Amino acid sequence: MGKPTTSPQTVKGQKCALVCECTASESVNGKDNLPFLNAVLKNPVCKLYRFPTSDNKWMRIREQMSESILSFHIPKELISLHIKEDLCRNQELKELGELSPHWDNLRKNVLTHCDQMVNMYQDILTELSKETGSSFKSSSSKGEKTLEFVPVNLHLQRMHVHSPHLKDALYDVITVGAPAAHFQGFKNGGLRKLLHRFEMERRNTGYQFIYYSPENTAKAKEVLSNINHLQPLIATHADLLLNSASQRSPDSLKNSLRMLSEKTELFVHAFKDQLVRSALLALYTARPGGVLKKPPSPKNSTEDSCPQDPPPPVRRQDSIPHHSDYDEEEWDRVWANVGKSLNCIIAMVDKLIGRDGGSEGAGGGSKDGEKDPSLVDPTITHPREDWYEQLYPLILTLKDCMGEVVNRAKQSLTFVLLQELAYSLPQCLMLTLRRDIVFSQALAGLVCGFIIKLHTSLHDPGFLQQLHTVGLIVQYEGLLSTYSDEIGMLEDMAVGISDLKKVAFKIIEAKSNDVLPVITGRREHYVVEVKLPARMFEALPLQIKEGQLLHVYPVLFNVGINEQQTLAERFGDVSLQESINQENFELLKEYYTIFMEKMPPDYISHFQEQNDLKGLLENLHQNIQAKKRKNVEIMWLAATICRKLNGIRFTCCKSAKDRTSMSVTLEQCSILRDEHQLHKDFFIRALDCMRSRQTQGALNESDDPETGCLTDNKPTSRHFYPVALLLVSSHLLVVWLILSLALLLAKYQ
Repeated sequence: MGKPTTSPQTVKGQKCALVCECTASESVNGKDNLPFLNAVLKNPVCKLYRFPTSDNKWMRIREQMSESILSFHIPKELISLHIKEDLCRNQELKELGELSPHWDNLRKNVLTHCDQMVNMYQDILTELSKETGSSFKSSSSKGEKTLEFVPVNLHLQRMHVHSPHLKDALYDVITVGAPAAHFQGFKNGGLRKLLHRFEMERRNTGYQFIYYSPENTAKAKEVLSNINHLQPLIATHADLLLNSASQRSPDSLKNSLRMLSEKTELFVHAFKDQLVRSALLALYTARPGGVLKKPPSPKNSTEDSCPQDPPPPVRRQDSIPHHSDYDEEEWDRVWANVGKSLNCIIAMVDKLIGRDGGSEGAGGGSKDGEKDPSLVDPTITHPREDWYEQLYPLILTLKDCMGEVVNRAKQSLTFVLLQELAYSLPQCLMLTLRRDIVFSQALAGLVCGFIIKLHTSLHDPGFLQQLHTVGLIVQYEGLLSTYSDEIGMLEDMAVGISDLKKVAFKIIEAKSNDVLPVITGRREHYVVEVKLPARMFEALPLQIKEGQLLHVYPVLFNVGINEQQTLAERFGDVSLQESINQENFELLKEYYTIFMEKMPPDYISHFQEQNDLKGLLENLHQNIQAKKRKNVEIMWLAATICRKLNGIRFTCCKSAKDRTSMSVTLEQCSILRDEHQLHKDFFIRALDCMRSRQTQGALNESDDPETGCLTDNKPTSRHFYPVALLLVSSHLLVVWLILSLALLLAKYQ
């Protein structure tokens, strides 16, 4: 940290202790890490302060605010994934096969709207790719359609404390506007209300649709994703097995067989859900001639199965048995053939490498199937044939059986997804769009926070162990009111943050200078691949280097603090805020329980000596239950618990400006007082100094970070108007409102 460039001043009478400003970034863990951090952060603005401690010594503080290029990078990655996923779904709908006129018309209608949605996503991606100016979205742009996937005012707020007695400490807070669909508006509420209303209406749908719960719909997407992932993997391992056989290498053959067995077992396990059986019956009833008296319900699916002959791809539509009776056991036979084929391959390999247990494996595989004896016969009749020639027909049979299962399962589960889409067009797709927008904003902030946390804690063994053993807590501090449009914003934000549970991180070694994160997956499950330079990657624990997925536990605590919240508490409804805080307290307590169970006893004992987490949690619970007006103690307790659990901190309001900056500066000064012995007489002075626009000849503080222009006598977007005092008394608030109205009338007269 750089030294002050001005001469020391006496403590007495000093109003503010800002020493200088700079634009250089800092290195906490060495210069080797800087390229990694600089790849995601941009345009740092720094201030250096010094404040007296309780023993009249000086502490030095470096405050830094940085933009992040992830504000645009993550939305572009995510939109590309959405386009790919939606195009794949549309193709699967087209390949659903022949349907009765009712269902076929619904499918055509769905495809028309889905194609329009894909075109919209492609247009947004094109416009985002043209953005080459600012690396963050200003609050004035939050209503622009082309930027609606981009978070508002995403910044890193960092405080680096150099204390005369204590070890240097670093405190990071990610500040960002509340994830919300501003362009869509909040006339009908936010996602929390809209999704609930949509689900209630869909439950009461008419006869022309089959109701599947959100859990069943999500399960269908998961199984389809597993199919698309596992089928090519199994084919690859089967080819590797044949390659090992052609080389007559027993060790290689065993390894290839082990990998093939593992993937095939996962594949078979994916179809053990009753949803697949129910969906097969539902699809059968939708075929021409396959009509039941009433549509099947997925709840009563214990005896459901699939048609005697499965619905083939479009090119073989003529073979669909439109009028045959429904065979409940056909799906079980088709599904079991995959496992039997694998057993035959295992038996063959055992024979080829001379194992004594080979006959047992073959017996297990030929218990029920008619094909099994013919599959094992080659080892008996031609024991000296080439290994490749003896394994090839068995591998071919496995692939054929697997292809038949995939064909039936894909079509039936795609039919499940058709129900959700067909119920309410275009409302269903507009809800999906809104959820994608909110999630994109939330994810951009999360990835930024994760990378920064990883960078600053890379040399902390305890943190790395916690990362792969338990995961990270991610705490969002919301400052939205429960009044007017901000109710809808809070409803959007609650769903967007909850959806972050679908995200996992994976750390990989960077093979080039490009260290920007890459996102893979689908809407129900995303994996963010974070790239580390080779030297940093080698310092990681083995579990992380081997690709273990790292999970996050997002929690949101909201307390409205502005004048609109005063109106809401006196004349409105704060139940939304209360329910959100209560729900997320349960999530935080669940994380604490997992943390105590999974972390090693020696680490926990040391941890408990430093932090009375249990007491903090009980205090937080009491404050949530108290239902006190503007109870900012909830915010302070949640933030303290997050820091003590090595978590990632976020602070959000409507635009990440006034309320956010007031909260962050108050938190920073409280940390200096409680953790670094800030002189008690200088708490208010330090707070005023961090919030002031111009202090001791500051040169650049009047530059507005949103507009890039010089402003005269105007607080910048990162500093707070002194309205907090008005919140202390409702009488002062009324007086202030009357005076403000009078001034406005005088101005326009």
